[in-house]
Amino acid sequence: IGMKIDAAAITMDNAGTLVEAGLAAIARGDTVVDLSAVRSVDSSAVALLLAFYRAARAQGKTLALHGVPDALVSLARLYGVESLLALDGLPAPTR
Repeated sequence: IGMKIDAAAITMDNAGTLVEAGLAAIARGDTVVDLSAVRSVDSSAVALLLAFYRAARAQGKTLALHGVPDALVSLARLYGVESLLALDGLPAPTR
């Protein structure tokens, strides 16, 4: 069961809408997030994933992320939340 984020970017401009849609999907039982279409992010993408993580955890479920863009992995590492989001096993982004 999963949700696909079809946005090419996750930024402050669209994060609120994406969070609402994602939280609704998680409430329906979707705990797999496909980020393969996402090409650019800002720090709001980390906040979005943390909101998803909290919602899944509140239901006793584990969030799984697929297709995580390098820029998002870098931001999660910068903010020290890569382990929380289970990104710590991914290879370091390349430039």
